[in-house]
Formats: sequence, C-alpha cells, structure tokens
Amino acid sequence: MASSQLLFLLSFLLLISSSTPTSTITIPLSAPSSTKQIISSKNPWRALNHLASLSLSRAHHIKSPKTKISSLKTPLFPRSYGGYSISLNFGTPPQTTKFVMDTGSSLVWFPCTSRYLCSKCDFPNIEVTGIPTFIPKQSSSSNLIGCKNHKCSWLFGPKVQSKCQECDPTTQNCTQTCPPYVIQYGSGSTAGLLLSETLDFPDKKTIPDFLVGCSLFSIRQPEGIAGFGRSPESLPSQLGLKKFSYCLVSHAFDDTPASSDLVLDTGSGSDDTKTPGLSYTPFQKNPTATFRDYYYVLLRNIVIGDTHVKVPYKFLVPGSDGNGGTIVDSGTTFTFMEKPVYELVAKEFEKQVAHYTVATGVQKQTGLRPCFNISGEKSVSVPEFIFHFKGGAKMALPLANYFSFVDSGVICLTIVSDNMSGSGIGGGPAIILGNYQQRNFHVEFDLKNERFGFKQQNCVHGKDGGDGLVWMVVAAALEALEAAVMVVPVKLLIVGQQATVG
Repeated sequence: MASSQLLFLLSFLLLISSSTPTSTITIPLSAPSSTKQIISSKNPWRALNHLASLSLSRAHHIKSPKTKISSLKTPLFPRSYGGYSISLNFGTPPQTTKFVMDTGSSLVWFPCTSRYLCSKCDFPNIEVTGIPTFIPKQSSSSNLIGCKNHKCSWLFGPKVQSKCQECDPTTQNCTQTCPPYVIQYGSGSTAGLLLSETLDFPDKKTIPDFLVGCSLFSIRQPEGIAGFGRSPESLPSQLGLKKFSYCLVSHAFDDTPASSDLVLDTGSGSDDTKTPGLSYTPFQKNPTATFRDYYYVLLRNIVIGDTHVKVPYKFLVPGSDGNGGTIVDSGTTFTFMEKPVYELVAKEFEKQVAHYTVATGVQKQTGLRPCFNISGEKSVSVPEFIFHFKGGAKMALPLANYFSFVDSGVICLTIVSDNMSGSGIGGGPAIILGNYQQRNFHVEFDLKNERFGFKQQNCVHGKDGGDGLVWMVVAAALEALEAAVMVVPVKLLIVGQQATVG
C-alpha cells in the first residue's frame, strides 16, 4: 500500500516539475538533531523500548527478501534514535546534506527539491515544512539518469533498458528517464528519481557523475541515507574504496556533538598489510543474490563467562537458501538474534546472574530481557560476553555494550529478538551485530582483502583498548550512566568481572 502511494505521489510531482589526489578521506561521524526522539530521563523504560522496537523493525527489514584517493575522512556523529550520521557535499556549487551511515543498504539518497514531502516526520525537533533539502535547480552539475544509462540497471536490473519507452524524446509526453525508485527501510520508506551529481570532499577532491537518489517523498525519513553496502550504487563501490573504517562514540541518544572519524581509503596497489592492533576475520559470501548486499562474517562461538553457548550450525552459516549467518550493520541499534539463538543467550545470562532478582516489570516496559534488579547492591557481578569469529578473532564486549543501566537499580541485556516461536530459522541473517555493540571499537571493512577487522578503542580520544579493558568498561559505563536514559548518575568501579556501584 505504501509503495503504491509513493509511486502515485512521484507521478504527480513529476507532472508539476518537469584536483590534487589523496588516498584517504576523513569525514566526521555524528549525531544530527533532525530525528531526535523523546528520550526522557523520567521514563528510561520507554526510551529503551523505543530503541528495541527500532532494532526489531530494522532486523525484519534486513531479513525480508528484497527485489530490486588514498584516504578521505569525515566526522561521524551518534544520533538520538540510535544511528550515526555524516555530512556530504553534492552539487555545483556544493550543497551540504546530512546522511545516516548505513552498511545494510546501498543507495545514497537525499531529501530533494523544495516540494519534498515527509509523512509521519513530526518528531519533537523537526519542522516538517522546513526539512533541509537538496535543490537540483541550484546545481549546474545535476542531471536525471536516463533509462538507457547503465547506472539505471544498478537498481532495476539489466532488463530495464529493454523496457525504456520508445518515443521521440522531443515530444511533450515522452520520458526516457530511469524509473522512480521505492525503497523500504525498517522504520520507513522513500521514493524518488536517480540523479547524476558531483560529490565534493575536502582538499578539493571531486567525484563527478556520482549516482544519487533525489527523494521526493518519504515516510519517517526526514534525512538522507548513505548506503555503504556491497551493491554497485553504494558509496564504497562508486568511489572504488579499498577499505573504510569507523569508530562509534558511546552516544547518549541525545544528539551529542561528540564525533569520531569515518575514514574512506581509496589507496592503490596490491597491499594486503593489516592495520596494527586489529584482529581480522574473513567476510563470507551469501549463496543467494537476495542477501548479497550485506557484510557477512563467520561467527564460530558465543562465550558467556566460561560457558560456550551451543548455537546450532544452521544459524552460524548461510544455507543454500541464503538464510542464517551473521552480518555487521551500522544501521541497527541493538544486536538482533534469531529466537532460538536469543533464548540460548538469555537463559545463560539468567543462569549465571541468578543471584539477582529478575525485574519482570521493566522487561515488559522495555521489551528487553533479561533485566535484573540491582538496587541496594554495592557491587554488580556479570559474566563476560565474547564473540569468537573464524580465524581466531575475539570481540570481548565492554560491559556497557551489552548491559544497559536503565536506572540505578536495574540493568538490562541489550540484545533483541522477535516473538516468533519454533526452532526453525527465519529468512535472512540469523544474527545482526548492531552499532550499540560496536561502540568504542575501531572497525575496518577491508574490501580489497575481503576481511573485517576490529580492536577495542576509546573512540572519542583515540586510545587503544589492549590491557586497558578495565578503563574502557569504566569509561563506557560512565558515558552510559550520564546518558538521558539515566535517572540517577552512578559511579562504577570495575574489578575483573565485578562492577562496584557507589
């Protein structure tokens, strides 16, 4: 229904509106205020429930089958609703636009034209009629993508050219532009037309003829999305990146101005040198075209404390139908696990943290489980949570990356699943590693060598983790405790697996 409405509005809008090379680009990764949600310190349970719901919606979108320079740096900011954003400059002269960085999709698109419409975008600090948009008429380099342009087939497949309208392009009723696109996301959708534009980076690095979506109508998408997936239309593919990396600051879901760098590496040569300090695991290929846009990694084991959780093999590796396996997604907030996997993890935590009372009321309000009542406790002891990947890489999560301190008296596991029952596997990836669990890790997508690297690091100050695990847990926990979801500030002292509340 939503798709048909989008196409109708697109048709209506169409009727009424007819350098010196460098090897890296660094862009700030940040939290724009444009889609700020109500995260009230008076109701932390509602805040967590909202984030859990967004994570589930995102997971359902990812799991549903879809149809169809050396180094550049840009700041990366955390967003109030759980994502991270960058600013990019398009057009001649350049117009600056904010985008959510998304490794789970590929098209780069922005709100476009003065007639841009956004339904259900009445967020607390959003002026629906004043959403910043890209204006093609103000850019001398802006051109619609033609139906027979090979870039049109990136979204619509090779057969789209055979369906191009056969007519005289000089006649009034003839259009030979690429068909309108309609893209569904976990929490909304967008629709528009494809443009060829100039992408401007700092230090006079200019990318001409960049394919970008000019969205004319969206649902719950007041700002654009920068797709970093594996398809040809993604930003990494169009720039020919060898690798890209980021370090996600530990956000408070309040549009903090703190940011870290997103680094785009366009280096040349056959260098397969590993970044010092990073642990690597190879990317995996999904056998079906439906899910090839995602970055799959081979998860071998999940370890909680000293216990290896026995996850069935069918959930760890994509099957011939494409279902199963683990992906890394910057657009999902809380990590998602298929119900059978989630139950194994949740029950193991319940078993090992049985010395605390389960906070059933908070579980119902937040949608998270398990939650434990720690009120009155001087110290909190919880087991380690470690992902073991192929090749020996181990991701030991800081405490604040898998337990949220809802208030001074309750902690909740920040892993989500849906209510689907049964022991079978659902469509798409069985595990989605979200950005909440990636915080304060330097993460690298090595596209040239097909591998995923990471190391624990303070993303704000750039300090390595290493044997500073205790420091990292304290820092991340304090940042989390100072977040808007907190009711009372709490200090934590980590000793091994023990957190002392004082």
